[in-house]
Amino acid sequence: MRCPFCNFDDTKVIDSRPADEQNAIRRRRECAKCGKRFTTYERLERFPMMVIKKDETREAYDRTKAEKGIMLACHKRPVSAEQVSRLLDDLENQLFNTGEKEIPVSMISEIIMDRLKELDEVAYVRFASVNREFKDVETFGEEIMKLLKKK
Repeated sequence: MRCPFCNFDDTKVIDSRPADEQNAIRRRRECAKCGKRFTTYERLERFPMMVIKKDETREAYDRTKAEKGIMLACHKRPVSAEQVSRLLDDLENQLFNTGEKEIPVSMISEIIMDRLKELDEVAYVRFASVNREFKDVETFGEEIMKLLKKK
């Protein structure tokens, strides 16, 4: 493993333990050159999954892309990085459990919105406004009214 601080390629594992409810292994590492410590996570690599985008093109599923959208929606909200990581793990488990090799982006967005609605309603509305492509203030208001009626 290459050190993220000095790029030296010799590090040693100081500690290993299960993480993310046994879905990953957390490894604490130390660089042999600069002595700095950092953490890595190992996750089971699943079969490659393709995402069918709105324009019908296909691209490989990318966790970082989903994470970026979620993090933007949760900006300045009381949502921790751990909660986002759990949300992504739940998303991936649900997607991979379908057994499908191609998943429409709309399905991914709906799963994320369902989870965000439970986690933080403001983050949900932010995410939905982009993914459902609200065209005007009325559409935005209708979505907020749906949330208020459920309370």
